This record gives sequence, C-alpha cells and structure tokens, in this order.
Amino acid sequence: MSSVPKAGSKRDSRIERITQPRPRLNPVMACDTAFRAVARHCLADLTASRAATCRGDAEALHQMRVALARLRTAISFFSPMVADSQRKTIRAELKWLHRKLGAVRDLDVAIGRLEVSSKQRRHDYRFWKAKRAESHRHLARALRSAKYRRLIESASGWIENGPWSTSEERQASEERASPIAPYSADRLMRWQEKLLKKSRNLRDMSTKKRHRLRLMNKKIYYSTDFFADLFRDEGLTRQRAALKHLRQAQKALGQLNDDAKGQSLATALQRDGVHASLRFPRRKREKQLIRRAAEAYRKLAALKPLRI
Repeated sequence: MSSVPKAGSKRDSRIERITQPRPRLNPVMACDTAFRAVARHCLADLTASRAATCRGDAEALHQMRVALARLRTAISFFSPMVADSQRKTIRAELKWLHRKLGAVRDLDVAIGRLEVSSKQRRHDYRFWKAKRAESHRHLARALRSAKYRRLIESASGWIENGPWSTSEERQASEERASPIAPYSADRLMRWQEKLLKKSRNLRDMSTKKRHRLRLMNKKIYYSTDFFADLFRDEGLTRQRAALKHLRQAQKALGQLNDDAKGQSLATALQRDGVHASLRFPRRKREKQLIRRAAEAYRKLAALKPLRI
C-alpha cells in the first residue's frame, strides 16, 4: 500500500502543482470547441493548486495566478462569440479572485526586498511577515468559501453550456462554428499590432499606462501560446521567436510593476506609522528595464507577421 503524503509536505505540494496535459488543437476545429478546450484546461490548473495555496505554498499561489490569468485571457480572446448574460458576472467573480491572490503575492514581493541588517529592520521584517500571514489567512478563507465553490461551478457550467453556446443569432452561430485557424490568426495579428503601436511611447509612459501595456503583453503571450499546435514550419519558428520577445518584455515590465506596487505598499504603511525599509532600484535601473522592454518590442516588430 503506497504511503499518503502529509498535508503541506514537499511531495504533496509538488503533486498538486502538476498541470493538466495541454489540450490538442487543430486548424479546422470549431471556435467554440477550441474555447472550451483552452478554458477547461485553465480552470483545471486553477483548481489543482488551491489546496497547496491554502497551506501557504508560494509556488502554488503563483500557479493559481497564472492559470487565472490564462483563463481570463481565453475569455477575452473569444469575447466576440462568448458574450452573453452571464459573462459579466463570471468576469467579475474572476476579478475578485485575482485581487485576493494578488494581495498575498504583492506582500511576498515586498518581503523579498526587505533590508534585515539592523535591529530596527529585523523588527520591520517581523511586521511584514505578520502582515503577509494575515493576508494569507484571508485568502485561504476565501478559497475555502462557498463563494469560491460557486465561482468554479458557475465558470465550469458557463464554459460548457452557457447561453453563448446556444444563441440562435446568425452571426454568433456562424462564429462559433467557424474554424479556429483563421479566427486566431486575425485576432493575434490585431492584438499584436495594437501592442506594438502602444509600445512606441514606452519611455514616456506613466506607471499606470505601463501597467496596462504589461497586461496587454501578457494577454498576447498567453494567446500565442494557446495556439502553438496550429503553427507549422516557418510559422512555428516565428511563433517561438514572438514568444521569446514577449516574454522578455513581460519580465522587464513585471519588474517595473513590482517596484511600483512595493513602493505603494511601503508608502501606505508609513502613513500608518510603520517604517518600511524596502530596496527599490534607482532611476538608472528603471531606465535599463524600460530599455530592455523597448528592445524586445523592436525585435518583435521586425518579425514577419505570424501565419497559421
């Protein structure tokens, strides 16, 4: 009889973080079938890491955030054909979960920047750790709540049999039945063009606009990855190159976003009388990160358009 790993053990946590096999797509697959395959996979990954996240596993928390971001991206990518009376509610509930997960993750990043060399800073570290523990308790309570269970059940039911899937409106019906290859190629091209257009002003962007650019970048990265099976030969080479440049831009923009969120947390705590000794990059470092993102977008723009 095989032993059962204890809750919270490394073995148990590792098992729960294994993602489901990637759904296989083909160029002639109907759009509604492709949407269900992608969204179902994202939802399975999301729920697979819940228990470990409740126990405080930071990597499981990251996996939940990624799966949730991919699910929200899938809904956005197929938005023209999945718009119905339930979508707004589903999106609002997923946003609620995103905020819960993000609150703990932001504190993890901030704690990673703490200086702990002096007695005062060690005191700060204990305070931030206590703040993180409190935030995690709120998250664990949310993930064990009836609201979370209803969210998963309603999202699953909507993906499989939502009103969008039975609409008799002619255009919606035709879009659902159309092959995924031409739809995804057109959608990816339009999103990428929009991203590159906005990225031209990267050096002059405010923190808020850079954040929006990062979110757009993430959506295109996940979407390009969703349809890897549809690319062949030269198209597959371009797809991999595009993913590389999008990933490089995402990393630089993500570091800039983490800096901004950490600074906001520190400022909020200082207003409450708590000393927050965080390390933040100087202006020189900020310029380097912006330059890296801009270079990644330059290389992305130099690629020939993706063809499926």
